[in-house]
Formats: sequence, C-alpha cells, structure tokens
Amino acid sequence: MQGMSERQYAAHAGLSRGAIQKAKAAERLVLFADGSIDAVTSDARRAETTDPSKTRKPPAPKLKPVPEAAVAAVGDTLREQGLAVPAVGGGTTFLQAKTANEVLKAQERRIRLQKLKGELIERARALALVFRLAREERDAWVNWPARAAALMAADLGVEPAAMQKVLEKHVRAHLDELAEVRPDFR
Repeated sequence: MQGMSERQYAAHAGLSRGAIQKAKAAERLVLFADGSIDAVTSDARRAETTDPSKTRKPPAPKLKPVPEAAVAAVGDTLREQGLAVPAVGGGTTFLQAKTANEVLKAQERRIRLQKLKGELIERARALALVFRLAREERDAWVNWPARAAALMAADLGVEPAAMQKVLEKHVRAHLDELAEVRPDFR
C-alpha cells in the first residue's frame, strides 16, 4: 500500500471515517493506483474544495471571568505564605491558584480546629466580653470615691464631702478619657 487507509487518513485529518468516505465519493481526495489515499495531496485538495463555513470547529472552552476580588485573594494568600505573586494584570497561573487554594484550605482547617479546641472565639462574643469587662471596671471606679473619700479625708484632716466631690470630679474626667478608646478587632 502506497498511501494511507481510510482509517489512517481519518485519524490524520481529525475526521470520522464516514466523512472520509463522503470526501472520497465526492472526489475531494487523491488516491493512488492501489486505492490508498495520498495524504499530502488530499490535504491540499480538501483545503481548496471545503467550504470553511460548513466545517465544524471545536467549540471554544467557555471560561467564566474570574472576579478581581478572587484574584486579589489568591495574591494575598500567596504573599502571606512568602510565595511568588503574579504582577497586577499579569494573570495567575493554574499552579499558583491551586497552591493558594490548598493554603486557604489548610488555614480554614486550622481555624476550625482552634474553634473545636476552644482556642478561638467568635468576634461577637469577644466584643460582648470586652464590653462587659469595661462596664464592670467603670462601675468599680465610679463607686470608689464614695468608699475611699472618708478614709482619705480623715488622713488629710479635711471635710469628707469635699474630698468625695474632688475625687468624683477627677475619676469621672479620667473615665471620660478612657471612654474614647475603642477596641478594634479587625
């Protein structure tokens, strides 16, 4: 056999055997005397005689656009781990995205484990605890001048009511300063 069989040429051209048989019947293929197909000449003839609008093109993969926030998160995760981060607009490679995904999964598992062990608490609970502790501290300071004024007045030899007023004034001024401090849990 000088050339290719129908099956061989179908594999070479990326077509079905039926399409090759139709092209052979329509005389769009060049055959040797033994009936085998001349691949080089047949490729050229098929290119000349085939209508491009009727050829099947492989469908383009439908890729969804990746949100910029996701790309930024991948970059942040890689940067946190000391790995190479792609330039802005340079695109993230599959390997970088996969690495970032694995790192994020590991971080998520670590956080879940810390919660289970009781080492980590929810933000709302922490805020409530800090607020409660601050209120108890403030209440203790507000009540302190009434308890300590009489003892301090006796030590200094001054009027207890006057001593209490001075202490309350200074304690409240100090508490007003402390009230401006806000915890930030971000």
